[in-house]
Amino acid sequence: MPYKLGIMQGDYIGPEITAEALKVLNAASAKYGVPLEYENLPASGEAYDLYGEHLPKSTLKKAAECDALLKGPFGGPTDQLNHPKWMDVEKNALLPLRKHFNFYANFRETKVYPSLIGLSPLKQQYIDGVNILIVRELVSGIYFGEKGERTVNSEREFYDVESYRESEIRRIAMKAFEAAEKRKGKITLVAKSNVLKSSVLWREVVGEVRFLFPGVAFDYMHVDNAAMQLMLNPKQFDVILTSNMFGDILSDEVSVLSGSIGLFPSVSIGDGPFALYEPIHGSAPDLAGKNAANPLSAILCIPLLFRHTVGNERIALDIEKAIQITLSQGYRTRDLAIPDDDRGKILGTREMGDKIAEVLMNYV
Repeated sequence: MPYKLGIMQGDYIGPEITAEALKVLNAASAKYGVPLEYENLPASGEAYDLYGEHLPKSTLKKAAECDALLKGPFGGPTDQLNHPKWMDVEKNALLPLRKHFNFYANFRETKVYPSLIGLSPLKQQYIDGVNILIVRELVSGIYFGEKGERTVNSEREFYDVESYRESEIRRIAMKAFEAAEKRKGKITLVAKSNVLKSSVLWREVVGEVRFLFPGVAFDYMHVDNAAMQLMLNPKQFDVILTSNMFGDILSDEVSVLSGSIGLFPSVSIGDGPFALYEPIHGSAPDLAGKNAANPLSAILCIPLLFRHTVGNERIALDIEKAIQITLSQGYRTRDLAIPDDDRGKILGTREMGDKIAEVLMNYV
């Protein structure tokens, strides 16, 4: 039976970088004999044009019949956020998609590639060898809490409620500790327990879960200190476990270590192999249609797909090796061009996908 992959192309550069991810996926399918089948799933701007809504029930129904989902970035230009097509895309498409399939654990891994170390704004001694996995709770917290507005003393007041249940914290803590066991064996819980009551519960529940994993070192850090430490001493971190909002902010911050947000994929999972794979960045309307976007964030979703959904570590490692070889040979998209490095060979979006697929087929 072929693996059925649901494709949500995304907006603006979404279809361009998704096409390159599929190019590498097709190369892997041909090389290793893994049968694949694709289902296009309209969502966000594409769905709005077709159906007048961002996440149709028909899309969710077809998605449920797939083995995994590959998604491009959603969203429109910042100067059109009040246009119905782009208004509340995250609230109407992305968040409901995650909630509907209970993708409660989001994994975002930051690696610093040796061939790209000159891109980082930090000195080499601080980032050489950095590898940080942020495990972010994804279907609860302030993004899904009660929201509202009211009038207090004749002025408007808007509010968003942050809340967590013990079971929601426990299940993602288990995922994080299981991941840490396969890595360097260290977890840092990041919260704000000196101010937030919900963070107190995070500390209590994770403090209980830690005793189920005696081989994993555990510590705690307030989020403001963690944000600073990620820039001052990122090597101290292995796995960071945190809430929805803190994870959103910290994972974007840590992408700076590599010098480009275009290098980072993510996987959102629940309790089985069915998962959502997507880049962590936005749709970059200013780059759309110019063959200029970096497709690596989408291409790097493919080894995650083989690792988690297909369960084939060898193929995952081979794809990652093909990407590393391509970068080590000096091939770059424009955002990866290192100043004063004349060895770089600048490629467009399509050409970068071609090169990685070629290296995978012929040199790995």
